[in-house]
Amino acid sequence: MKGFWDQKSECMSREQIHDLQSKKLAKLIKRVYTNVPYYRDKMQEKGVLPEDIKTMEDIEKLPFTTKQDLRETYPFGMFATPMEEIVRVHASSGTTGKQTVVGYTQNDIATWSELMARCFTMAGADRSSIFQVSYGYGLFTGGLGAHYGAERIGAATVPTSSGNTQRQINIMKDFGVTVLCCTPSYALYLAEAIEEAGLSLDDFKLTAGIFGAEPWTENMRGEIEKNLRIKAFDIYGLSEVMGPGVSMDCQYKNGLHIWEDHFYPEIINSQTCEVLPANTDGELVFTTLTKEGFPLIRYRTRDVSSISYEKCACGRTMARMSKPSGRTDDMLIIRGVNVFPSQIESVLLDVGETSPHYMIIVDRVGTLDTLEVQVELTADMLSDEVKKLEDTENKIRKGIETTLGLSAKITLVESKTIMRSEGKAKRVIDKRKFK
Repeated sequence: MKGFWDQKSECMSREQIHDLQSKKLAKLIKRVYTNVPYYRDKMQEKGVLPEDIKTMEDIEKLPFTTKQDLRETYPFGMFATPMEEIVRVHASSGTTGKQTVVGYTQNDIATWSELMARCFTMAGADRSSIFQVSYGYGLFTGGLGAHYGAERIGAATVPTSSGNTQRQINIMKDFGVTVLCCTPSYALYLAEAIEEAGLSLDDFKLTAGIFGAEPWTENMRGEIEKNLRIKAFDIYGLSEVMGPGVSMDCQYKNGLHIWEDHFYPEIINSQTCEVLPANTDGELVFTTLTKEGFPLIRYRTRDVSSISYEKCACGRTMARMSKPSGRTDDMLIIRGVNVFPSQIESVLLDVGETSPHYMIIVDRVGTLDTLEVQVELTADMLSDEVKKLEDTENKIRKGIETTLGLSAKITLVESKTIMRSEGKAKRVIDKRKFK
């Protein structure tokens, strides 16, 4: 049937899904208990042995995994296979520059490609499609994840990566690109650039866009679809769990289909860790049922979502997650990059030429996110010459760009002008929420 890559898997009964997940979970726990000392220690602390895990209902006996656990075992302490079997390493940024490192075996890469193929087929793509992958390539999982999925369905794949907008537009037009993969904000920016260049959408062959790596609203989806004349699909993933392709919405756009034969989702109360019922908002948690190189047990994503188990009108039976509505921690996503205030604080402390008081202002100008960091001068710096202040500003700007991979506007403000708080300091003003 058109629209399915692997219809047998995508349309299993709930009973079949449960039985398959139970078998895979029992096998996974035996493997990580044997091969990952960190997990073995955590399970022993809870008094849990591999033979205690027989069905999915037993998953609540297992410990949660957090990003802090990954930092403590940096770089390869959570790997479940020898490095000789790891064929790919990706990484995401950490709160103080230390990265979260993930490893893939050859089977992991094949699985990832298959799941991306499911996603792309769900968007109507096939071997006649021409993909333009405008996610970043490198340690970020977006570019290569989309690339391998497009190649898996037999589509022509153009690895443009990010940036160089005029070239992106030229390639899109001249190559007859039909499917665009990038962040939603960049898609809107491309639409604006096409219009400003005086080009007609009639000269383009785009039919679909697969967008992720940053939060976006239904209103933004509508704008993209109108301005590029395409169907816009939301894809979800995170480096620790796999990368893009953990879930994606279908043509009915009523939640993102989670590939439950590979990922077991839970929703928990972020304060009590109590597992919540279906259709209830809470923190999204994933267990990777089939990953070999870097399996995770009950990984707390910090994304706020809910899960529905009702069969979708498209015929797929796997659970659907709602579009994440926020975070349970202080992480920001700016132009597809994960940013923690503590990263910026670390830069300021390293430079050491200003007071420790700062404010991060995130906004959206047109379709692109902007980042401004207001930094308070010390009282004795107010009399410094302009050249010295400019040097300080440049050091901070370069430090942030090196740490985050993002450009930022640095504004030096007078002493005592940034609001103080008796409780938890307010470090972020995110104006995007009100647009």
